[in-house]
Amino acid sequence: MKMMKVITLAAMALGVAGCASVDTVTRNAPIEVPALGAQTIAIARDYVVEDVTFTASNELRVSEGNSYYPNADVVWRGDPVGNRIDQIAAIFETATKRNDTKLDGNIPVIVDYELVRFHGVTERTRFSVGGVYNIEFMLSVRNALTGEIIEAPRRIEADLSAPGGIAALMLEQRGQTEKVRVTDFLTQVFADELSGTYEI
Repeated sequence: MKMMKVITLAAMALGVAGCASVDTVTRNAPIEVPALGAQTIAIARDYVVEDVTFTASNELRVSEGNSYYPNADVVWRGDPVGNRIDQIAAIFETATKRNDTKLDGNIPVIVDYELVRFHGVTERTRFSVGGVYNIEFMLSVRNALTGEIIEAPRRIEADLSAPGGIAALMLEQRGQTEKVRVTDFLTQVFADELSGTYEI
């Protein structure tokens, strides 16, 4: 009885091994070549920004509440009370245009931004514990002449510390308002994202 089990197991093992070695049918099929499929090409950016677009979903929740951490997508206090989305759009445009001297390449492009989240700090948070400016957006790049997408939309997450209490007051006294700090920060973020290389 034991001998019969051994013979059966051996036969099954040979059958499995035989199946594993038969690959002649698919060997030449043009499916995937992992080594080649994983390769990417780095292309140097050579942009000059001709225009900027900025969009934001109507579903983004904007808060003017003065709690420590409003449950919202958009919290901004660096401008007087008004249309917060328009104010943020202006910051994005200003920060991009500040890079004109750095981004002076040969390919005219349009940079498209789509706001995902812009959660700054409320007055209560800023003048007590402080926090973080949590800025998230989609960024894509198009050829300004042909409309062709050069860089497909990608999500950018950029966080900037928001000192609180005495530190926040000292920044204000030195002219480092919320708007100045955030605009300076985004200027550098855009410089980093629109220069150097990208991969295809």
